[in-house]
Amino acid sequence: MPALPIPLPLLRGLPWLGLVLSLTAAAADLDLREVAPGIQVHQGRHELPDVHNRGEIANIGFIIGERCVAVVDSGGSPEQGQALKRQIEATTKTPVCYVINTHVHPDHIYGNLAFKQPGVRFVGHHKLEQAMLLRAPYYQEKASRELGFSLSPAHFVPPDLPVRDTLELDLGGRTLRLTAHATAHTDNDLSVYDDRTATLWLGDLLFMGHIPVVDGSLKGWLEEIEKLRTIPAARVIPGHGPVTAAWPLALTGEADYLKALQTDVRAALKAGRTLEQAMDEVGQRLRPDWQLFDEFHKRNVAGAYAELEWEED
Repeated sequence: MPALPIPLPLLRGLPWLGLVLSLTAAAADLDLREVAPGIQVHQGRHELPDVHNRGEIANIGFIIGERCVAVVDSGGSPEQGQALKRQIEATTKTPVCYVINTHVHPDHIYGNLAFKQPGVRFVGHHKLEQAMLLRAPYYQEKASRELGFSLSPAHFVPPDLPVRDTLELDLGGRTLRLTAHATAHTDNDLSVYDDRTATLWLGDLLFMGHIPVVDGSLKGWLEEIEKLRTIPAARVIPGHGPVTAAWPLALTGEADYLKALQTDVRAALKAGRTLEQAMDEVGQRLRPDWQLFDEFHKRNVAGAYAELEWEED
């Protein structure tokens, strides 16, 4: 005798099954929007990575050429990488030839393995492979503990096409210009510029709404921002936040925050404030301007304190 079906409302009353259903739906359905001809973007939410969102919080997407497709960041989980791959296959018959990682952070690289197959090259900053090797053990433990999935060393797919300065990728009828940046958000930041549409994909060199997170160099990031302002982009895709045509105005909020952080930490150091005092006091007036302020600001202060403490007067 066949088993009787269980009514869906009753199933949803089981906490563990509700979580499974929500995760399955999230993995199966990846919302993408065409922000310029041939450029599709999925916008992440401003949340901390956890078991509910599976770390799927960053902007990811792809660029379609006449010959092949370039993925720009593969997602925050293996499942999101698979979902992105399915969406590409549903959108175009053109094959994927490149997977570009804008930097090492988990929400941008955990979908890499979904695209590892003959004919696909992985592209990243020349320091990305070393960053992956150093962080992989910690990232594996954290994924199991906080995100609800397991990672193997195979999920950390390093670039076989490293970028040391600039590199052009021909997708057929459109050229992508990749730039390896000096230490800023991280020490392995890469940007992507599409010549056909003047679209600039910045990864986490640009945060909008989500507080900037300093994992590289505060001073270096401010220097890179000044260089980025000179790029003639028609629109910009941040690592976190909405796609915008307001360029270079889109840099203003991030630049103002980082400058205020630098000024306030320098003042705290000059006044002889301890690290603990600086973390409690510096930049609190900036809280209303940013989402996830309490989760990341003190970390930014600590990093800035360590970096600026040894400046020459």
